[in-house]
Amino acid sequence: MSEPHAHRLRPMRGRDPLEVHRASTPLELLFDLTFVVAFGVAGNEFARLVAEGHITSGLAGFGFAMFAIVWAWINFSWFASAYDTDDWLYRVTTMVQMVGVIILALGLPRMFDSIDHGGELNNTVMVFGYIVMRIAMVAQWARAAVADPAHRAAAISYIVTLVVAQIGWIAVLLAPLDATQTFVFGSALVVVEMSGPVLAERLQGGTPWHVHHIVERYGLLVIITLGEGVIGTVASISAVVGHQGWSTDAVLVAVAGVGLTFGLWWMYYIVPSAEILSIARGRSFVWGYGHLVVFAALAAVGAGLHVAAYFIEGESVIGAVGTVLALALPVGIYTLSVYVLYRFLVRVTDWLHLLLLLGTLGILAIALVLASAGVPMSWCLLVVMFAPLITVLGYESVGHRHQSAALRIEKQRSKWVR
Repeated sequence: MSEPHAHRLRPMRGRDPLEVHRASTPLELLFDLTFVVAFGVAGNEFARLVAEGHITSGLAGFGFAMFAIVWAWINFSWFASAYDTDDWLYRVTTMVQMVGVIILALGLPRMFDSIDHGGELNNTVMVFGYIVMRIAMVAQWARAAVADPAHRAAAISYIVTLVVAQIGWIAVLLAPLDATQTFVFGSALVVVEMSGPVLAERLQGGTPWHVHHIVERYGLLVIITLGEGVIGTVASISAVVGHQGWSTDAVLVAVAGVGLTFGLWWMYYIVPSAEILSIARGRSFVWGYGHLVVFAALAAVGAGLHVAAYFIEGESVIGAVGTVLALALPVGIYTLSVYVLYRFLVRVTDWLHLLLLLGTLGILAIALVLASAGVPMSWCLLVVMFAPLITVLGYESVGHRHQSAALRIEKQRSKWVR
């Protein structure tokens, strides 16, 4: 029987990093739902600009949005892994962060439009939402600094970098900067934001985050982000049905979208993140930061399926090849990022990975060739679907044995280091 919830405040001391059966909480799952909205708005705006041929504007806005969304989620999740007390104050503070995510999402369309039209960047609402999230995060870290002397130095490091960065974002809002100047100053603030975990975890003793919990949290956000692929699939099917009624093309698009989403999901869970981080916690930085690319690429896959819907409806100016490329490129980036993370974690060279990567790129190239030859979009999407399946089939047939051997080597290395 589980313990009844304590209505009184609990001391925010670090949780046991070896706690058994540590899993995501209902509050964390509720928190993640706000990111469904943020990913959806960012993906829709990106797809719209790409379909209109404004690719540079779309990429700039999407990159800005993805960092703000994913970085805020990452910071909350690592904090929760170490300090989740689940008392009323923790819950209320988390709710404030959720409000910040919604505000940020509401500001995304204006930000995309301002980049597309040039001139001054209109990111006031978006940055305000981000600041709301970060102020709540500062309050959480301040509470941890007071209650947990053993990790106080790390908590203070987080507070300092967060406060400095938010002062900088407020200055960016108040100063009359154009898009280029905002990008320059914003990039410097991004460096400040990302330096916080490095300073706290490497130089100030770190925090007691839980390996299996944080790996599960990342996996759950992957699933949340893949939801954009499902939404994009529905948009593409609706476009086909609206254009020509229920047909073979509608079935092919359904199979392609769902199959692609399923294949990308399967690929991600091949990476033995928990097994490696359990014996090499120091590899968590590259692993954690590298997911910025993973999440952005997955969100872009959903946007790519939306672009396909625009093309099928006759509302796109980029042509068949550009449409397939809008989907194939993020699929390729996602695949490459997963392999890079795998190689960083499991430091054993495997020739099979090179073959699988080449096979994936070959499939994506075939889809582009078919699009240039005038093959219907539904068939091109079906070909793209097979790209992640190359890795899945490779792993399920022989790759799992390679992985088991590599993990044995890594575990033996960890014993030597000890």
